[in-house]
Amino acid sequence: MCEAHRPVESALGVTVLMHHMEVWRPSSTGHLINRVLPAAQVHQFRAERGLDRAEIILPGRELWILHPSGETLPTDVPAEKVQVMLLDGTWIQAGTMMKELEGWGRRVSLPMTGDSRYWLRSQAGEGRFSTMEALLFLMAAMGLKEEHAQIQVQFELHVYAGLCARGKKREALEFLHLSPVRDVLLELVPKLTPWAKPSRSDQRGGRIARFSVDG
Repeated sequence: MCEAHRPVESALGVTVLMHHMEVWRPSSTGHLINRVLPAAQVHQFRAERGLDRAEIILPGRELWILHPSGETLPTDVPAEKVQVMLLDGTWIQAGTMMKELEGWGRRVSLPMTGDSRYWLRSQAGEGRFSTMEALLFLMAAMGLKEEHAQIQVQFELHVYAGLCARGKKREALEFLHLSPVRDVLLELVPKLTPWAKPSRSDQRGGRIARFSVDG
């Protein structure tokens, strides 16, 4: 995966508040955000320690805390004036973190729909998405198309490689079929999945259209 790593710069200020129980999970998309966006801040949350607002708030920006109970997504604030706070943990943990952040900034809700592409964990219900997917939706809504496209590939690669590492071959190939990873990182896919073989090829440019499990 290191071969495909591409750091991304964005005008949006990004801060991840990660629950301490999330820190050791390799599937965490909070860690992924930190790798893909070098300028992003990651702060660990422990209820017994509290939070230092001065260490977290970025000067000259309006703080948006993403949460389902927030107000409708504003459309009149440019990305360079926004610091988005992403709560990284389970839904119960996110609720606990939200209580600590009351009064810090603007609580914002994202009207996200569809199915989550975060196949590494089962979602608690319909309309539930990973931390990275929330950031991707926000970027798309704010018109940050280039950043969105680059980060989308890194997120999908994270999920795909995770499925491969767990030995979930058929799920990995099913995920790949609808992923931009297949086209953008064509040369890397066979290295991640030596057990897969192309079942047919798209003759337009030689792009592999489908894989099957070998053996």
